[in-house]
Amino acid sequence: MTLSRRLLLLGIAVGLSGCGSSRFRSYDGPEVTRIVVFKDELRMYLMHRDTVLRGFDIDLGFAPVGPKQVEGDGKTPEGRYRIDRRNPNSSFHLSLGISYPNTADVARARALGQSPGGDIFIHGQPNLTRPRTGENWTAGCIAVTNREMEDIYAMVKNDTPIDIYP
Repeated sequence: MTLSRRLLLLGIAVGLSGCGSSRFRSYDGPEVTRIVVFKDELRMYLMHRDTVLRGFDIDLGFAPVGPKQVEGDGKTPEGRYRIDRRNPNSSFHLSLGISYPNTADVARARALGQSPGGDIFIHGQPNLTRPRTGENWTAGCIAVTNREMEDIYAMVKNDTPIDIYP
């Protein structure tokens, strides 16, 4: 192998080693036993029992007042759900799935003759675009900064309850 090829491979390896170092953080602190979201305050808290571990400013759906009722209404759900999946390859910088819709959500939407929608997440900023903050801009998700999402992704495990209040 030539010297130039070795240097090229070494450069690629060094470059790739830094790619995942900040994206997948580790966390060894107290367990996050619950997530609490106050839509009216635009705040989300990671809790260990009754102790706040971290708090975050959040952006919500583009029409945040009131509970999500149907697909496309721009509202963020209200109620108790669970973190039910993780997506390291999200269109947004990392994401944690919220178990919306539950059976009550489905029944409410069907009574209106519509779909309840789905794919509600806690996520970072859109990939390949400018960060969006300071306004409610999602389709119903809960958005934070990319750096915050990396911490949340490390701290929160699947099946963690999330309570979303008006």
